[in-house]
Amino acid sequence: MNDCIFCKIIAGQIPSTKIYEDEDIYAMLDISQATKGHTLVLPKQHHENLLTMSAEESAKLFSKIPEIANLLMTKLSASGMNVLANCGEIAGQTVMHTHVHLIPRFPEDGGPDFFHTPSHDYDLTEIAKEILS
Repeated sequence: MNDCIFCKIIAGQIPSTKIYEDEDIYAMLDISQATKGHTLVLPKQHHENLLTMSAEESAKLFSKIPEIANLLMTKLSASGMNVLANCGEIAGQTVMHTHVHLIPRFPEDGGPDFFHTPSHDYDLTEIAKEILS
């Protein structure tokens, strides 16, 4: 896609700090490091987000996540890893090209706060009924 910044990076038109590449996948350090080693893993083929990819295309992407995440964990001595994909602007996606964030976690970084404090008191049974009906 001509106007996609990630497509331009993959094509070598814009510089990046690449840490992995094969015929299908490109991984680079995020320019906005949430923690040391925050990495973006991208399919080379343009897709808006994970929800627009086929099972086969997403399998290629996710088959490399453990390898790249373990490389980061080992080399940076991380204690854990957030694996995160934002799908759509409302979910925080700012570049409309599929990418998975690998965010190494360290004891001193305080950890994420987005799962620890529930923001709503939902009836899980009612939600399940709505989803499954």
